[in-house]
Amino acid sequence: MLEIFSTLSPTMVALLLLALGLVFFFEFINGFHDTANAVATVIYTQSMKPVHAVIASGIFNFLGVVLGGLAVAYAIVNLLPIDLLASGNTEVLLAMVFSLLIAAILWNLGTWYFGLPASSSHTLIGAILGVGVANALMDGQSIADGVNWSKAMDVGASLLFSPLAGFLLAFIMLSVLRKVVPIGKIHQTPYLRNGVRGKKHPPFWTRFLLIMSAMGVSFAHGSNDGQKGIGLAMLTLICILPTHFVVNSNISQYDLERSLASVQRLEVFVEQNQATIQAHFPAETKAVEAGKVHCQPADALTYGQNVRQLMSGSHQISQFTTDQRWALRTNLLCLENTAKQLATLPNLSAEDKQYLQQIRNDFSLPVEYAPLWVIVAVALSLGVGTMVGWKRVVTTVGEGIGKSHMTYAQGVCAQLTAALGIAGANLLGLPVSTTQILSSAVAGTAVANKSGLQWSTIRNILLAWLFTFPVAMSLAGALFFLIRTLF
Repeated sequence: MLEIFSTLSPTMVALLLLALGLVFFFEFINGFHDTANAVATVIYTQSMKPVHAVIASGIFNFLGVVLGGLAVAYAIVNLLPIDLLASGNTEVLLAMVFSLLIAAILWNLGTWYFGLPASSSHTLIGAILGVGVANALMDGQSIADGVNWSKAMDVGASLLFSPLAGFLLAFIMLSVLRKVVPIGKIHQTPYLRNGVRGKKHPPFWTRFLLIMSAMGVSFAHGSNDGQKGIGLAMLTLICILPTHFVVNSNISQYDLERSLASVQRLEVFVEQNQATIQAHFPAETKAVEAGKVHCQPADALTYGQNVRQLMSGSHQISQFTTDQRWALRTNLLCLENTAKQLATLPNLSAEDKQYLQQIRNDFSLPVEYAPLWVIVAVALSLGVGTMVGWKRVVTTVGEGIGKSHMTYAQGVCAQLTAALGIAGANLLGLPVSTTQILSSAVAGTAVANKSGLQWSTIRNILLAWLFTFPVAMSLAGALFFLIRTLF
């Protein structure tokens, strides 16, 4: 790996190390900022000692990152417009990386300091949108061109509805449990069991469920939030070291042939539906600035021809020049974007939509990847971060949301809800907030337990949720403007 530094100037080496350091520091902060929520109930209910809980949570976060895949990682990266991701404009992309990371780190540290369970995911996504909009305005483009708004709508919907779903699922789960087991040890609070019964720990099976569900939340958190760090690390490497990272030089022959075969598959679809495509996606005649990329379905056959030409003969990606690698990435991303837009054509059958989705997946194989060392570095950052700084949020989750102390049953239902919710989002490739899902699940159990809510805490959480987006957008946008202006 060290040989990659030999191609860089001392300045670029410093920028690379600084950018990657910020990525790993962001994940470190994410570890103690968000994962406090994962261990809050298991610590609060005294199911595990704090030191054991955070170490175990750190291990499961590590495993979640390593085993979680990359769908969420590139869902984050693809919030930036396709034209920018394919352009190879190193200066602009680097300014974006530094701006959004610094903005996200500052807001995360501020909300952690005040013990507010604000969302790192929410913060990061707001920062990405902020730099995208600022870049569009600085280049004289419309705001619509600054962000991949279709992807942003998907991510925004997941951030909006996942807390509502968490509240409802946890409410239903505890309500059913109260019907099935109306009385029993599982409905005791730690204070009642310790002070009145003289028992230090929950009953065995309750404790087992609390511990397992907490580790489930930690694993799910790692597999979702850890991927965001992977996406940012890859964006940094692509900016500074395109020769090594803009496409996967080590892609297997099987996966490469799948991508090339899908070029022909898409061309067949385009030729069979040419009249409909021309009617719904007419070729745009506006001029495109030099150095800019503008992907449109009308040029799908051209993109395919370019890919075949690049890969003709005995060419191997490992032997490509930097320009050839960028060209391959650009055309594959444009083909993937074309397949996505074609899936919105009217009257398409379910089979055609599935066909286009598979084609999209094949096009992403050479460009959506991460080396093992990046995954391990992000996993270590998140895992180590989990082991510090957790105390501030634990009390808020355990005592500050409901009017009465949390019962064991509430802890189990809230944690199961969070684990299931985040795991479901991972399957769909959607970034969600561990903080928001768990906090809303705790609120749902408090309502189901008829203990009521502490509206002062709820108000603070809602205000943090409300202001995170605009603050992160504004801060990242201002930093981006400053960096581009000064450098």
